[in-house]
Amino acid sequence: MDHPVSRVLALLELLQARPGLTGAELAERLGVDERTVRRYVARLVDLGIPVRADRGRYGGYRLLPGFRLPPLMLTGDEAASVVLGLLAGRRSGLAVGEQAAESALAKIQRVLPPQLRERVEAVEQTLGLTSAPAPGPNPAAAALFTLAEAARRRRRVRLAYRDRHGVPTDREFDPYGLVFHSGRWYTTGLDHRSGEQRTFRLDRIGSAELREAAFEPPEDFDPVQRVMESLASVPWTHEVEVLLTTTLAEARRRIPPAAGTLTESGDGRVRLRARAQNLDGMAMMLAGLGHPFTVLRPDALRDEVRALAARLTEWSAEP
Repeated sequence: MDHPVSRVLALLELLQARPGLTGAELAERLGVDERTVRRYVARLVDLGIPVRADRGRYGGYRLLPGFRLPPLMLTGDEAASVVLGLLAGRRSGLAVGEQAAESALAKIQRVLPPQLRERVEAVEQTLGLTSAPAPGPNPAAAALFTLAEAARRRRRVRLAYRDRHGVPTDREFDPYGLVFHSGRWYTTGLDHRSGEQRTFRLDRIGSAELREAAFEPPEDFDPVQRVMESLASVPWTHEVEVLLTTTLAEARRRIPPAAGTLTESGDGRVRLRARAQNLDGMAMMLAGLGHPFTVLRPDALRDEVRALAARLTEWSAEP
């Protein structure tokens, strides 16, 4: 027979997961009678956990609204699901904040049972995702939540935003929705500064403040389609084609799909085709792969690679 304390904790878990269960339903799940359920409820109240008993046809037991339990009780499968979600979010760029995913993972993994912790670690060490997070910082959680609330309530926000050149601006913005694409968060809607529909990257938003003004988005507006159209219209300066001396599997492991297309060239090498705004960034990416490569086009990329090599040689020289 289970110890009464275990059943009291089981009752608390039920109240968290299924608020509104009747005394009879709780008794059936706990394997006790309704009188014992009432005694367990009284024990929780004595411990300072406010349980409300509603009478009537739709009555039942529930925790008082707004009450937050200090310990978060999860089953093994629930804990594993949370950890795997955090792992996927960290690897894909879906996470917010600089260290939030890492600290949350560490806290949960510390309290997992040894066997479950070992299984989760095995998944972490062998997990592979088809896309990698985009370079740069993750968006701040505060901005993400404010924009989500504003989009749901159809309220205007005031944004502190920096463009790709780092120029700061303040904008009044009606967010129609949020989109996560290729390792980055975006919001799209009406920018009152320009009077046009615009798409903004969340990692460039310094702050977002909810305003009183309301708005109505256009009928049948599709945030995902709008973001994809916005990204497709971004001007790309350079068409890049490079031969990599490595295998296709290794190239796919090192280069995210969003960076370009990879195909076998027929001579044992891999052909990378990409578009780039800044060739210096492309040169640094190629150098960081750790494999020989041949630049087919543009010629300016060869100059950037030579310039990078000269800088590295200079920086590594003895003082």
